[in-house]
Amino acid sequence: MKIASWNVNSVKVRLPHLLSWVEEVQPDVLCLQETKCPAADFPRLELEALGYRVETIGQRAYNGVALVSKRPAEELVCGLPGMPEDEQARYIEASFGGVLVASIYLPNGNPVGTDKFPYKLAWMEQLVHRARDLLRREIPVVLAGDYNICPADEDVYDPAAFRDDALCQLASRSRFRALLYLGLTDAYRVFHREPHRYTFWDYKGGHWNRDEGLRIDHLLLSPHAADRVAACDIDKKPRAKDRASDHTPIWCELAVQP
Repeated sequence: MKIASWNVNSVKVRLPHLLSWVEEVQPDVLCLQETKCPAADFPRLELEALGYRVETIGQRAYNGVALVSKRPAEELVCGLPGMPEDEQARYIEASFGGVLVASIYLPNGNPVGTDKFPYKLAWMEQLVHRARDLLRREIPVVLAGDYNICPADEDVYDPAAFRDDALCQLASRSRFRALLYLGLTDAYRVFHREPHRYTFWDYKGGHWNRDEGLRIDHLLLSPHAADRVAACDIDKKPRAKDRASDHTPIWCELAVQP
């Protein structure tokens, strides 16, 4: 089973890139973030024409997450459990053939001195609680998405410049580590130990051309998924296209029947 994650930064703007990538790569489940459109406006028909189904929650012009899959979603959960008053569309999960997958768009948290940073930390705390509950089920779980966290200095092109950024704050990183301490595995690091491999490059300042990026999109695997992971990589090709998203897909393969 191939599971991928991609912050598309507007599903309507990137739709040609999305359809091309899905047709070429044929993921079994694709987690999208920052779709930036209400569920009613999501371009379902185009993806259904390729044999996919869509579950999504969204908002106009910002946020929004989706699960695009070859088989129907089961046990659908919309919104992060434990945060019933959160109006931002940032979390959706479902089961696909015994594998539970969540698409996550974690708050950015900047500027740190505003209420955006406490919101980020509170959201992460609740994600830790949700992950703990899912791990008790002892099934393959993939928590995929844009975490807006650089786990270590090796995941950012200029650690000194980002020292005060919410993506690299100690409080942010400690909550990401709390997820790993529960028993989740960073799928990319199972296969790649080399530093300075990125999933995001800012549009400004020529960062893409200089490969000055951030690794903020992650696939976190439960033990039952980590035992079955056969591959994981970052696909940089979509980021090189005209009018590309500032993120690029990351994917993993599990040795289970899709």
